[in-house]
Amino acid sequence: MDGWLEREGWTKRDGQTGNKAGTGRFGSWAEKRQWGNQREGEQTVAGEVGGKGDGRAGSCPHRPAPVALVCPPGTLGGPWSAWMPQTIMAFEGTCVAIPCRFDYPDELRPSAVHGIWYFNSPYPRNYPPVVYKSRTGIVHESFQGRTRLLGDLQARNCTLQLSRLSPELAGKYFFRGDLGGYNQYTYSEHSNLEIVDKPTIVPPAAVVVGTEAELRCVVPDNCPTMKPVVSWLNHEVLEDQTVFGQLEEESSTWSQVSLLKFQPLRENDRHELGCQVTYPNTTFLFEAFATLDVKYVPRILQVNSSVEITEGSHVVLVCVADSNPMALLAWFKEEAVLREEPSTNLTLELDNVTHAHDGIYTCVAENVYGRVNRSLALTVMYAPRKPSVNTSVVAMEGESVTILCTTESNPEPIITIFREKQIVATVVYESELLLEIPAVTHEDDGEYWCVAENQYGQRGSAFNLTVEFAPIILLESKCTAARDTVQCVCAVLANPEPVISFELPTRNVTVNETDQEFVYSQKTGYTVTSILTLRGELDSQLFVVCSARNLYGTKNQQLQFHHSNNLMWAKVGPVGAVVAFVILIAAVCYSPPGFSCTNERGIPGYERRPASDKCLLNKPEGSLDLNVDYANIDFTKLATKDSYTLTEELAEYAEIRVK
Repeated sequence: MDGWLEREGWTKRDGQTGNKAGTGRFGSWAEKRQWGNQREGEQTVAGEVGGKGDGRAGSCPHRPAPVALVCPPGTLGGPWSAWMPQTIMAFEGTCVAIPCRFDYPDELRPSAVHGIWYFNSPYPRNYPPVVYKSRTGIVHESFQGRTRLLGDLQARNCTLQLSRLSPELAGKYFFRGDLGGYNQYTYSEHSNLEIVDKPTIVPPAAVVVGTEAELRCVVPDNCPTMKPVVSWLNHEVLEDQTVFGQLEEESSTWSQVSLLKFQPLRENDRHELGCQVTYPNTTFLFEAFATLDVKYVPRILQVNSSVEITEGSHVVLVCVADSNPMALLAWFKEEAVLREEPSTNLTLELDNVTHAHDGIYTCVAENVYGRVNRSLALTVMYAPRKPSVNTSVVAMEGESVTILCTTESNPEPIITIFREKQIVATVVYESELLLEIPAVTHEDDGEYWCVAENQYGQRGSAFNLTVEFAPIILLESKCTAARDTVQCVCAVLANPEPVISFELPTRNVTVNETDQEFVYSQKTGYTVTSILTLRGELDSQLFVVCSARNLYGTKNQQLQFHHSNNLMWAKVGPVGAVVAFVILIAAVCYSPPGFSCTNERGIPGYERRPASDKCLLNKPEGSLDLNVDYANIDFTKLATKDSYTLTEELAEYAEIRVK
C-alpha cells in the first residue's frame, strides 16, 4: 500500500506530493478535516443516511412531531465528513483503488474504528450488497475474493481496492464508519466506479493544416499492482510526428496520457489513428480508434479552361472544390455574383450565348480557413454587327471630310468602304475605319457602302456623301441649226439645283424655263438640261449665252453653233434613228418649191429675213417646218448606281452626214 502511494513522479496539480503512508497521493489529511458537509448536531428523519435504528450515528431515532428529540450523550460531536473521488475509472479485468478519507467529531474517543463499504445504496435497511466489512469479513458473493482495504481505519483512511473488475461491479460505492455504539455513520459522499473497455482519445478543438496538432490518449491508472503500457497505431504516415507520455492526476484519480504531436496534411483527413493499451505479463489488450478531421483551406480541383464559342451556343461552366469544412462556392463575372451555394461543385449554365456573355469568369471557394479562386476567359465569336457611320455627310466642294465607320465583331473584321463597287478605303482586323478626304469635289458625291466581314458573316451599311458646288456647264451644251429652226441645249451640273437662262445679247433678250413656249427643262440627278428652240431666219450676228447660277456662284458660256456647208445635224434617239435617216434621204431626193438649203451666211435651213428683236422667237407665216422626227428614250426612271447621270447616258446620238 505504502509503495503504491509513494510512486515516484505522481504529482498533484496543486504541487503537493504524496510520499508518506497515511497521506499517499491525497495530501495531508490534517488539511482535509473540513472536507465534506458539516454534520454537527444534524438530525434526519427515517430513510436518510445515519442513525442507530437506521444505521446512522449522530442522530436520534425518529419520533413523530411534535414530540421532542432526546439524543444520548456524545451524539452531537464534531463534523462527520468523508472525501473520495466522485468518479473513478478502470479497465475490465484489472483492479482499482478508490481513495477514501473520513472524519468524525474530535470529542469521540473510539477504542476501535470499523468500516463497511456498500454498493449502490447508503441505507442499511435496504440491505445493499456489502462490498467490505472490517468486523466480520462477510461480503456479498459478487465481491468475494475481490476486495481488500488498503487504508488504515484508525488513521481515518478508508481506501478500498477492487480486483478482477467486471461490468456488473460498475456503480456507486458508499462508506459507513462504525465507532461503536450509536456512533455509526454512512457518509453521503460516494464514488462512482466506471468499468471501461477502451482508452479515451481526445482530439484538439481543431486539426488544421499548417498548425501543429496534438492528440491525447488517456488511460486510467488507478490500479496499484498493474501498470498500463500505451502505444499509437497507424501514426507512421503523419508528418513530423512525435510521441511522449506523462502521468496526470485529477481529484486523486490518475491517468497515463500519451501525446501524439504532428503536422497535419490534407491527405491526413479521414485517416484513422489507434491508441492501444497493454499490461505486462497479461493478455489484456484495449484499443480505441479516432478518425482525423483535418481542416484546411479550399482548393479548386476542376474548372473549365478558357473557351471560344459561337454566338447562340449553350455553355456549362463547372467548378469542383475540395475543402474542410465545406466551402461556399460562387461564380463571378467581373465583380458580379452569378450564382453561389455551399457545395463541393457548382455549375453555371449559359443559354443562347451572346457577345454580352463574353468576359472573365471566376470560381471562388471560401471557408473559415481561407479563400481561393480560379478564372477563365469565355470568348464569344460572332459576325460583325451592322456598321455604324457618322450619318450622311453634306459638304461644300473643297472642304475636308472625315467619315468614321465602326462595328463590333469577334474576331475583328475587315472593314471596306466602297463607291460604285470600287474600293475607296479598307482596314484589316480593326473595329473602325476612318476615311479622310482633304478636299472633296463634286466627283466624290454619291452613295457609299461600309462593309464589315469576318469568317462568321458580313454586314454592310450605306451612306451618302453630298457635295454642294457651283454650276458646271457640260460639254454637250451647244446650239444646232436645221433649216429655220435652232435648238440650243444647256446642260448644267450643280448642287443645289441651278437657275438656267439663255441670253441673246445681240437682241437684248433673256429666256429661262419660265418661258415654257420656248424652253424645255429636265433634271437627272444633279444635271439640269434646258433646251431653247428658235424658229425663223437665222440672224448672222446671233449668238446664244447659257447662264447658270446657284448660291455658290454663276457660270456663263457662249454656246457653239454646229453648222457647215451641205451638213445637216439631227438629234435622234435610238428608236428614231432609222426614221430620221429615211426622212433625210427623202429630203435630199426631193426638194419642195421655195426651200432654200442655204442663206447668205451658209447656215442650212434658214431664209434671209429682216432682223427684229424677236424674229427668231416667232414662226414666220408660210415658213416650212423641218420635217424631222425626234425620238427620245428616257432612262432616268431606271435604277442607277451613282447619284447622278450625265445627259449622254440617257440618250444616244446619231450623226448623219449628207454630201
